[in-house]
Amino acid sequence: NVHQGAGGAARCIQHRGEYLFVAEGKGGFRAYDIANIGNKGVSERIVAAPFSPLGHNTRIKSKNATCMALATNQPIAVVRNDKMMAEQAQRARGETPADPLGGMNQEQPFHPIYRYAFITDSTEGLIVTDVDTLNDGEPRNNFFKRGVFRQGGTAWNPGGALTGASHISLGGHFAYVTTPKALVVIDLDDPLAPKLTATIPMDDPRATAIQFRYLWVTTARGLEVLNVTNLAKPALVPGAVIPLADARRVYLARTYAYVAAKAEGLVIVDIKRPEAPKIYQRYTADGALNDAEDVVVGSTNASLFAYVADGRNGMKVLQLTSPDSQPNFYGFSPAPKPELIAYARTKQPALAMSKGLDRDRAVDESGHQVAIVGRLGSRPFTRSEMEKLFIGPDGRPYVVSDTVNMADWSPRGTAR
Repeated sequence: NVHQGAGGAARCIQHRGEYLFVAEGKGGFRAYDIANIGNKGVSERIVAAPFSPLGHNTRIKSKNATCMALATNQPIAVVRNDKMMAEQAQRARGETPADPLGGMNQEQPFHPIYRYAFITDSTEGLIVTDVDTLNDGEPRNNFFKRGVFRQGGTAWNPGGALTGASHISLGGHFAYVTTPKALVVIDLDDPLAPKLTATIPMDDPRATAIQFRYLWVTTARGLEVLNVTNLAKPALVPGAVIPLADARRVYLARTYAYVAAKAEGLVIVDIKRPEAPKIYQRYTADGALNDAEDVVVGSTNASLFAYVADGRNGMKVLQLTSPDSQPNFYGFSPAPKPELIAYARTKQPALAMSKGLDRDRAVDESGHQVAIVGRLGSRPFTRSEMEKLFIGPDGRPYVVSDTVNMADWSPRGTAR
């Protein structure tokens, strides 16, 4: 087993590259070194610093850090993108870069949001820190500092709107923060000058997850749905509620939502029709999974797995698809067939899971390029370009019917 004593309850964790980013309550926020964890060469495989704290301090002190979010969990280097953009500008001026082959990929600049970690503190509100220093190739400047907001101060909590903040997720440059009474939406187009764009009253919202045009929120009522076609102004979908007694975290995987629902175990929700969700299955592994706090889903080879933080029971691994349990596992979104295949006891209750690596994400929800894609003469779509694919000239999303009117088709099967 590998353990590291944190300063408080670790309720949000995220692995990226060689580091694990953790919001640990009264211990604040910290990035732990987890490089070569399977072959560390030292007695502690998770360490607060790979050498003396005099040369490395990746802790941000705060009163009660409840959660944190990164714009991507891919191990990116913004400084590399900065270099490529500078070389592209040189070429545009007819100059030759020092590296003749540099800047050739015609990349877009990274949005500033990719430099930061965003931390919610139930007392202080929103805190930001520049974490790109870990990726610049210079090991002597690995120090985290609180960002200073342009409005003043190192914490942002306008009118107490973020008091009690418990969870944060990002959709492009918008943050969705849960507080005891509302879902709060923050525009982080300038990460150091956040703007409050919406406050939506809800019954004890707890966690959020976004997929395309919909934001899913766990609340005291269960699992609720908001339309986020306008990322800044979510709108509740009337009647789209899955009643659950104690829903905690939620993870979205194509046409299913996986809800960690405490004593109800893992509740799998069919979200193929987002505005009319329905329960697919409640799974407790015959009562063994009964304190579910968090869940993430990931694939390995031909199988799909759910990793569950099962509170006092520790961590559990569920195989959702396999050639044996689901003959149609090669489909786009095969129906999951959960089976408990492994578990591990933990010294303290397991409260959070780290999401696996996002693969092949070209842009985020706002249309900002996520990674250096390494291709000449091509680039991902911007948000306005993407919207042309699903928003009509009247400003409303395109829709299709579940029924076919044969009068709309010619005898040869071509549209009239």
